[in-house]
Amino acid sequence: MDLKKTPLHQWHVDHGGKMVDFEGWSLPMSFSGITDEHNQVRKSGGVFDVSHMGRLKFKGRHARKLLERACSRRISDMQVGQCRYSLLLNDKGGIRDDVLVYRLGDDEFMMVVNASNRQKIKDHLASLQESDDLKVKTEDQTESTAMIAIQGPNVMELASKVSSEVPTLKRYRFVTKNLVVIKLMVSRTGYTGENGVEVILPAGATGMALKLMMKDLDANQADALIKPAGLGARDTLRLEAGMPLYGHELTEETNALSTGLGFAISMDKDEHENGEEFVGQAALKATLAEGGPKEALVGLEIDSPRTARQGMDIMSDGASVGLVTSGCKSPTLGKSIAMAYVTQAHKEPGTNLTIVSGKNELPATVVPLPFYKAPKK
Repeated sequence: MDLKKTPLHQWHVDHGGKMVDFEGWSLPMSFSGITDEHNQVRKSGGVFDVSHMGRLKFKGRHARKLLERACSRRISDMQVGQCRYSLLLNDKGGIRDDVLVYRLGDDEFMMVVNASNRQKIKDHLASLQESDDLKVKTEDQTESTAMIAIQGPNVMELASKVSSEVPTLKRYRFVTKNLVVIKLMVSRTGYTGENGVEVILPAGATGMALKLMMKDLDANQADALIKPAGLGARDTLRLEAGMPLYGHELTEETNALSTGLGFAISMDKDEHENGEEFVGQAALKATLAEGGPKEALVGLEIDSPRTARQGMDIMSDGASVGLVTSGCKSPTLGKSIAMAYVTQAHKEPGTNLTIVSGKNELPATVVPLPFYKAPKK
């Protein structure tokens, strides 16, 4: 089967991107190397192609009602120009997806979903719409638009060349701007733990926009302000920042209350005016009534040059107490780190555990998340 190509595909090839199959899309794993790109983002800035992420637009008098029903977080009190991170759950309180919701108008919203879940979420929302007889027009804009993430401490210097308004945006806010003849939606969001923006624009305007936005971008220039970065660095950056990834920390079997994402779960949303009980809320209430989730998501520092991998067993006193969900050698910290679910009795920072890596045992210590926080400017 032919891989889908994002509007930036040729740009990646021209800049030496090492292309791989990612969820059916041809995307760059790296350009100059994962560690080099990781460090570039931490010290200055990098640009990522995230066009494979699904972009769904909702419009109509019941758009808010549909999203209130689907999302674990309140939607009605969002302001126009605001984004919110939320979860979409199944009936058992497991996680269908983690998403960003943008409020474009009173009855107009956009949702960014994970590439692997795009069709699943479209089907789920269509089912909710049909069962509740909701009047909503849904448009899948994934392949008619592009999405670019520009992340790093010097990114706002670049953004100021496009607009004086963008650098003053608060986190999880967005604006619509015209760059010459190109309409851009720029949000103060990202997945690296650094300052930065994500830009959504028409697919056909991507080449022109990159030239206008990134005149200083040069993959071969050692001191370039912003350089291209791939999937590999995006994963190590998000792991250092303690950000969960669907398919690793978040799955259909993961109870949402065990994730540490309490800010994204409004357990009282059905009690507010125009409130809706969200899908999965009853299951979460039942979990709380039973004493809460049995597991918790934690960070682990590993006293070994080896790295932990998803699915590795975690032991304490000869008993299995959890599983690794993600792991890497942290370029910033210079040590191996991992995220894992462990039993509630083993979640406290300072707890000593052992990760089973084949015939090897890796000593690990529970530490607070995130592993890394960007210095405040």
